[in-house]
Amino acid sequence: MEINRLWSRIFGIFGIVGGIVLFSGDMLFYYDPINTNLYENMGKASDSRLIGSTISALLAAWFYVLGCIHVYQAFKPSKPIIKNLIFACFVAISISYGVVHGAFMAIATSSKLAMINNLDLNQAVYLAVEANNMLRFIVYPIFGLLSFLFIVEVWKRRSCYPRWIILFFPLIPFLLQDFICKNLSGSISIVVCGGYLNLILVVFFTASSIALWNKNIKSVTR
Repeated sequence: MEINRLWSRIFGIFGIVGGIVLFSGDMLFYYDPINTNLYENMGKASDSRLIGSTISALLAAWFYVLGCIHVYQAFKPSKPIIKNLIFACFVAISISYGVVHGAFMAIATSSKLAMINNLDLNQAVYLAVEANNMLRFIVYPIFGLLSFLFIVEVWKRRSCYPRWIILFFPLIPFLLQDFICKNLSGSISIVVCGGYLNLILVVFFTASSIALWNKNIKSVTR
C-alpha cells in the first residue's frame, strides 16, 4: 500500500515543529545573555516565562507524537513487530520529552524561592533535580532498544531510509553531548547545551523529511 506522500511530509514537519517549540521552551527556562548558570537563570526568569515554558512541553509532546507517524511510515517494509516496536519506542520517548520538560518547573520554582530567600541554590533544587534525573533514567533503556532496532533495520535496508540517516539519528549526538558542551562557553553554551536534546531532534526530523520527501513508501508483507 502506497502512503500519501503529502501526509508523510506533513508528519515530518510536525516533528520539526515539536523540536522548535520545546527548544523555545528551553530558552524560556535557561537563556540569559550573560549568566551561564542554568539554575540561577531559571530562578531569575519571570513567572510568564516559566509558565510559557511549561505549556510548551504539552504542545511539543503532541507535535512529537505526530512526527512519530512519519518515522513509522519509513519502516513500512520492516516486519510488523519491528516497525511497531520502533513506533512504540518513538512515541514513549516523545511523551517523556514533554513530561521531563514539564517537571523542570519544580526546579525553576525551587531556584526562584532559593534566590528570593537567600538559600543555598544547589540544596534547594536537589530533590527536584533527582526526581527529574529518575524520569530520564527510565527512558534510557527505551532509547537503547530504539537505537538498536533503528540502526539495524536501516543498515540492512529494511526501511525506506538511506543508510546516511544513521548519522543524523539522535544516538550519535547524544553520546557526543558532554564533549560538545564542555568545549562551549558563554551564551552559545546556553543556546546549544540548554536546548541540546531538542536540537538533535530538529536535526533528525529535518534529515528524515529530506530523505523521505519524494519516497514512494510501500509496505511489504513478511
